Amino acid sequence: MLRRSVGGRSTRSICLVLACLSLALHILLAIFCLSVLQTACVPPHSSSSSPLHDPGSTSRQTKSSVIISNRIFANNATEWEKEPTRDKMSTKGMREVDPGGSKLEALFSHPLYNLQQPEMQEDDWLLRVKNSEDEEEERDTGGEEEDSYWQSGSEEDGYDKANWTVAAETHPPWLRFHLGISRWELYHRTDPLLDQITHYISTQRILNVVQKRGGTQLKLLMSFPNHGEALLKPMRQTRDAETDVNLFYFSDFERHNAEISAFHLDRILGFQRIPPVVGRLVDVVSEIKDVTTDKKLLRTFFTSPVGNTCFYGQCEYYCSTENPVCGGPRALEVSLSTMLPDLTLAPRRSWRSPWRRSYSRTKLAQWEKDPAYCDGVKQTPPYDEGTRLVDLMDMAVLDFLMGNMDRHHYETFEKFGNKTFMLHLDNGRAFGRHSRDEPSILAPLRQCCRIRRSTLLRLRLMSRPGFRLSDVMRESLDRDPLAVIQPLLSEAHLSALDRRLAMVLQVLHTCQDLRDDAVYDDLEGHYEEPD
Repeated sequence: MLRRSVGGRSTRSICLVLACLSLALHILLAIFCLSVLQTACVPPHSSSSSPLHDPGSTSRQTKSSVIISNRIFANNATEWEKEPTRDKMSTKGMREVDPGGSKLEALFSHPLYNLQQPEMQEDDWLLRVKNSEDEEEERDTGGEEEDSYWQSGSEEDGYDKANWTVAAETHPPWLRFHLGISRWELYHRTDPLLDQITHYISTQRILNVVQKRGGTQLKLLMSFPNHGEALLKPMRQTRDAETDVNLFYFSDFERHNAEISAFHLDRILGFQRIPPVVGRLVDVVSEIKDVTTDKKLLRTFFTSPVGNTCFYGQCEYYCSTENPVCGGPRALEVSLSTMLPDLTLAPRRSWRSPWRRSYSRTKLAQWEKDPAYCDGVKQTPPYDEGTRLVDLMDMAVLDFLMGNMDRHHYETFEKFGNKTFMLHLDNGRAFGRHSRDEPSILAPLRQCCRIRRSTLLRLRLMSRPGFRLSDVMRESLDRDPLAVIQPLLSEAHLSALDRRLAMVLQVLHTCQDLRDDAVYDDLEGHYEEPD
């Protein structure tokens, strides 16, 4: 009996030791597996990866959505500027792009985008800085010196002290933009000022806000401490929302992302006829309500049932409590367009477009009923000479690609007479539908069968895989600050650009078959097509 008891205790001790060893081995194995899995789940870091295609894209968009709903504003600086995604932005507020794989940079490096510019004469500039002779003449006639004028302006509350001289480096970006406008374009595509001015209006402290009078929908005028201004259009609907098919073209909301996208498309097409536009996330309370001096605007602010700060302003359409602009709860996406020089300095002339729509639910415009309508337009000044007719064709191509049916007028700078470009302003009703194309927008092109050679060659270039329009547009838009929240255009809209480009080229191909003078050669002596 004693031996059996001793043998039992020995067996139990051995089993206990074996159990402890087994448990220890399982714990070590679990620790090892966890460390391997954690290492495998860390994505490789790549500073050159596109935010639209890298492995962290989906998680970043989800994180950005959370940030918006819980954003805290302080000292007029948004938390967006402090987020980790900010390190993917250059010092100028633009996403960095790998030059080695950039289709956009390849497009802008093509000879068609680097043509020799006409020699500039003094009267080819819209504005100029007064020289010493001008100042001496002004003093002789009893006028004030320019420096004293800006010194007096700098005394206004909140504005920066303005020590501007004839030297360009003393001028704020908006003034350099104004001084760079010429007879041929609003800005030069390679000018570094473009990045500077979009960065400045997307980051500068907002000093004052008032509602811009006129127009059918809500627009605000923002003032900055360096005396600059920008035109604000608020977000009214989501990126993916398509215009209701039952709505007329004059009944749709304007879109902030349409204004931004139109600027990028205009630049990609090589036109440079839309002032720089950039997106920004503003605080409805601290950056609009608290700084506005517009009492009529201030009276329209209210808090929605779910706690969002809203306002609606005063305008002809969609300015009511039923159609408010709301933050979430205070953060609001907007587009900011660089303002053109004041009309007192640079008057502009407004022209009624020959292909203006009737803006009626029952009537058609004359061009919609007369296939030979362009014959009369060609005989009417200013379309009977110069480049104004092919300027209209450029605008028709731009409008068709972005689905803009709301082009009733256009403007030019009076100083240059009829020998200048057309301004492509007010593009808020573009990019409303991606599932449906509007062939009537191409009526000017079909009826006139006339196009610039430079425009035709650039359109052909962007139909090639290496320069595909949707790809360069996606890359260009990805540089806007709002792209960290969500792409400015959906993939469906980008695909529609390629589809519509093919339709434009087909129309132009038919025109070339029908007419020997379909192409206006603006490249003679400046560009030779490769064999």
